[in-house]
Amino acid sequence: MAQFALVSKTQFLSDWENAFGTVSGAQEAYETLKLPVRATKGSAGYDFFSPRTFSLAPGESILLPTGIRVQMEEGWFLACYPRSGLGFRYRLQLDNTVGIIDADYFDSKNEGHIMARLTNDSREGKTVTVSQGTGFMQGIFTPFGITWDDAATKERTGGFGSTTKKEEIK
Repeated sequence: MAQFALVSKTQFLSDWENAFGTVSGAQEAYETLKLPVRATKGSAGYDFFSPRTFSLAPGESILLPTGIRVQMEEGWFLACYPRSGLGFRYRLQLDNTVGIIDADYFDSKNEGHIMARLTNDSREGKTVTVSQGTGFMQGIFTPFGITWDDAATKERTGGFGSTTKKEEIK
């Protein structure tokens, strides 16, 4: 139904530089990337692991290039959420609330690179620190249906928000 893979090193380095303004640390981060896994046989979510150590004071955000892409069968999507412990203790949130990774994102221009923008929304003044290699987000595969009269025939070529941009859809 689905398979995780790494994006190319070239794509990762480019997205790292766009996120952090430098390629410093990117090579080492790429070499230690881990594919998402379920922690237990009863787990619904696949844990995504941080490519670097980061700390966020209340109100601060970070854009994390995960180095991960996912190929899925048609009729499925991957919903991404913060790890529940980080959300509960620190109010660590994904800026788009729930990340939706569509099946056709895999072949987009950015190789379907899954990015996560996180914000520490702590109201108790707590700084959150996530170490490199630690789970920070979880993805849950979900089937979906379409209406009987659905007529979508266009194909995605771009990344974030591309399905509403005319130049990014064929």
